[in-house]
Amino acid sequence: MFDTYDVIVVGGGHAGNEAAIAASNMGASVMLVTMNMQTIGQMSCNPAMGGVAKGQIVREIDAMHGMSGIVTDHTMIQFRMLNKSKGPAMWSPRAQSDRMAFAAEWRYRLEQRPNISMWQDMVTGIIVKDGRACGVRTGMGHEIPGRAVVLTNGTFLNGIIHIGEKQFGGGRAGERAATGITEQLRELGFDSGRMKTGTPPRVDGRTLDYGVMELQEGDARPGKFSFTDTPVIHDQIPCHIVYTNPEVHDLLREGFDQSPMFSGRIQGAGPRYCPSIEDKIERFSGRDRHQLFVEPEGRNTVEIYVNGFSSSLPEDVQYKALKRIPGFQNVRMFRPGYAIEYDYFPPTQLKHTLETKLIDHLFFAGQINGTTGYEEAAGQGLIAGINAVRKIKEESPFILSRSEAYIGVLIDDLINKGTEEPYRMFTSRAEFRILLRQDNADLRLTPLAAGLGMSGVEERMERVRKKEMDIRDIRHFISQLSVSPSEVNPMLDTLGSSPIPHKTKLHGVLLRPKVNLHLARSYVPALDAFLSKYDAVTMEAAEIAIKYQGYIDREQEMAEKLSRLERVLIPEGIDFDRVHGLSSEAVEKLSNIRPRSIGQAGRISGVSPSDVSVLLVHLGR
Repeated sequence: MFDTYDVIVVGGGHAGNEAAIAASNMGASVMLVTMNMQTIGQMSCNPAMGGVAKGQIVREIDAMHGMSGIVTDHTMIQFRMLNKSKGPAMWSPRAQSDRMAFAAEWRYRLEQRPNISMWQDMVTGIIVKDGRACGVRTGMGHEIPGRAVVLTNGTFLNGIIHIGEKQFGGGRAGERAATGITEQLRELGFDSGRMKTGTPPRVDGRTLDYGVMELQEGDARPGKFSFTDTPVIHDQIPCHIVYTNPEVHDLLREGFDQSPMFSGRIQGAGPRYCPSIEDKIERFSGRDRHQLFVEPEGRNTVEIYVNGFSSSLPEDVQYKALKRIPGFQNVRMFRPGYAIEYDYFPPTQLKHTLETKLIDHLFFAGQINGTTGYEEAAGQGLIAGINAVRKIKEESPFILSRSEAYIGVLIDDLINKGTEEPYRMFTSRAEFRILLRQDNADLRLTPLAAGLGMSGVEERMERVRKKEMDIRDIRHFISQLSVSPSEVNPMLDTLGSSPIPHKTKLHGVLLRPKVNLHLARSYVPALDAFLSKYDAVTMEAAEIAIKYQGYIDREQEMAEKLSRLERVLIPEGIDFDRVHGLSSEAVEKLSNIRPRSIGQAGRISGVSPSDVSVLLVHLGR
């Protein structure tokens, strides 16, 4: 009934979809097995993509010929560039999405790939022969053969949903949990743990009074995620902001004795940076209000997502507390919030390719690795899909370094440090933020995608080459253009900046705070005429390169120094117990993680600089 597929992807969420697309781009035959084909690409939690550091990941996925950015651009209802008041390393795109359109677009994109097949069924086990994954078993009794398997099970592995004192099996509201895989992997020698995440109630937007809420519009000049020719949104839908109050908190506290989190019924660790409303009230008891975002679920629905009000308290407690929020006095609730507890596998059991160390040709991506967030999952799926194909072709691993991509930071953190709570990406986790900006993801990564031989990437490379050339031309023009006091002093005066006494190069003026190309065009006719043939994205990239070149050069130099340690490889079979001088903790951590280089060894928690020096001496370096 089933052919032998190059790659079998288990799960049709964000990680699974990107894994399937990546493998498809590499020319592989793919079987995507999902428990419910109606929920492919489902946004289980908030209806949004991007955000701080997450937006950078979406841009990186797009630059690597992934699909998350394209799907988002076609289905967004609002776009905002966050952190514009800060430096460009912090700028992060975020889009509010139409939940139903997003999932439909994802399924459409997958179905357009002739080398991607789909099967609706629960995978209950992996077929393993001679220490190698070579297919999957399903709940309907089928065996599907494959040369590599990518597990992207999300929150479904032995998932339990909690609402107050009620609990029942499920991987998502209305969907059953997945069983069998955890038990088999444990028998094969894998360690597993439990994690928890949650979601807020959904309410009827027709029952809300938006007049008492703070309006949150999209950007006046909205951007987009993909570097391809996707549409720019014009008809944006606003979100709103409201705040809880002491009365809301008191009503929620009345249900704390029924909270599965406080009673100990939930054993898994929850996300530190996206806590439930009851957790926020408990941890920040001195605060009398918490911010909530009132987010539309789409263009053709009245359903509203109450971002910031995640809860596993009883339904009646949630409802009573909601009614005390300004604008919510007449609220009708569609669905209560709930917590979900699920199995994950500590990611220190993986290689940088996301292949498991115990079983060859078996890859993990997404929440199975202890991460949280659509974007983090999708980034892992991309890398797992690429490396699954390269593995079966017996080609060298594809690994992104920490100085090449946020995706590289994400995976390196997971492999070296593991995680005991849902891992979320932040800009602060990256040492080379100025190199890993959202605007230059295509320049950084599309050449790598082309080097992998991905189908259809040449058109992207043409765009990259043109962008590089245009940036170079703009920088050269600005470095040569002289401007007079009569041209730029009126602009400098409006900015409270000191005037120039004589003609000077525009480059020097542009280095001043608050001076930018968009403003300078209004005062310098020659600049305006020259820039008229370039798009806003290219001009912004050129301006960033001019203003921050010193910082970029310094960070690049640091990255190159660290990369030298990445090139000092550690022999695979080394016995760390026999390396004289290593601390006992270093021996334990190094033996467990088995780093491939000195650079990686130095990033493992518990391995000190002196341990690294001992290793270097042992290796004759």
